[in-house]
Amino acid sequence: MSINIKLGCIADDFTGATDLANNLVRAGMRTVQTIGVPGEPLRADADAVVVALKTRTLPADEAVAQSLAALRWLQQQGAQQIYFKYCSTFDSTPQGNIGPVTDALMTQLGTPFTIATPAFPDNKRTVFKGYLFAGDVLLNESGMQHHPLTPMTDPNLVRVLQAQTSRKVGLIDYSVVAAGADAIRARIQALQQEGVEIAIVDAVSNDDLLTLGPALRDMPLVTAGSGVAIGLPGNWGLAPSTVAVDVRAPGLQAVVAGSCSTATNAQVAAFIESGRPAMALDPMKLASGEDVVEQVLAWAAPRMQDGPVLVYSTAQPDAVKAAQGALGVARAGEMIEAAIARIAVGLVERGVRQLIVAGGETSGAVVQALGLAQITIGTQIDPGVPWCAGHSPVANEDVSIALKSGNFGSRDFFIKAFR
Repeated sequence: MSINIKLGCIADDFTGATDLANNLVRAGMRTVQTIGVPGEPLRADADAVVVALKTRTLPADEAVAQSLAALRWLQQQGAQQIYFKYCSTFDSTPQGNIGPVTDALMTQLGTPFTIATPAFPDNKRTVFKGYLFAGDVLLNESGMQHHPLTPMTDPNLVRVLQAQTSRKVGLIDYSVVAAGADAIRARIQALQQEGVEIAIVDAVSNDDLLTLGPALRDMPLVTAGSGVAIGLPGNWGLAPSTVAVDVRAPGLQAVVAGSCSTATNAQVAAFIESGRPAMALDPMKLASGEDVVEQVLAWAAPRMQDGPVLVYSTAQPDAVKAAQGALGVARAGEMIEAAIARIAVGLVERGVRQLIVAGGETSGAVVQALGLAQITIGTQIDPGVPWCAGHSPVANEDVSIALKSGNFGSRDFFIKAFR
């Protein structure tokens, strides 16, 4: 079967992929999400495909290689436009990976210009004068300055991106966006004449993103968070859909949280305050060789018969730094991810069929451990976080899973998701 998809998307982590797929589905696109680059042609009939990678914190050369492999596969499926999706908090370091991946995709596609904006107003991520805000505060005052892997200490996206690329970075500010799509196109032409190859775009509302969409119609490559997705389907004559599919499978319920973000810390606290069972993972016990995973599973087995349980490594910044100081940043992160992935497998083996995973790196580890190759997007729980479902060899049947970015979701997210 010959399939020519309209939009081919490359996401740098698994929660971001479902976030993007969720927005595309709600905006009217039939969307398939794959876990990694498929080894065969697309079989489903879809308007968009989101290839979920786990490249956000890989060495830049590895992130580039995987992203280019995803690009080649999407081109083979006839993708008319490519979308490189990163986090709405622009998670990266001066070495990358947003800049290097963008450079490589631009070179491969032979395009001299693209835009960059992580704006996602539905989740209170806005860009004004090139500065990224999380809620009412600048990004570097939001808690993201304490991120264990990609601490964001500069909210100026032009500066952040310019440090990662040799291409000249410019700005399309709010006054241009407010003037409409034609004004945006004119600004793009002017920037190109000035030698600019990548432009940060301001957006403080969904109206701004809907205005931006038509201006990107003929752009081979778009780089953004998931917010820009709401303005693109209209370029193919597609309209938003109100149809919501409940993909939740019957079975036991659990949450595993590896994120140390401010939002996830609050969600863990709310779950515990509600009187529901929760168990913390101690990285020092993991490092000692103690069989913490079996201890957790033995603790969870009887309790989850009465409702959802929570297993978490979430901690405050000082505790995270202490563990990193004792174990090393990379080792601490990899050890916790591996343990949570093993716990998730054990929970599914014991009957869990509705699983929430908090944290991008954690989600990648869990999805791979469960052997999920392709997932269907279902009902939205909170902006950017839908229930999804996919066949897991561990369960030998479908498992419902919600992959939550660390910074997303209301304080009661873990509780209301199961209602």
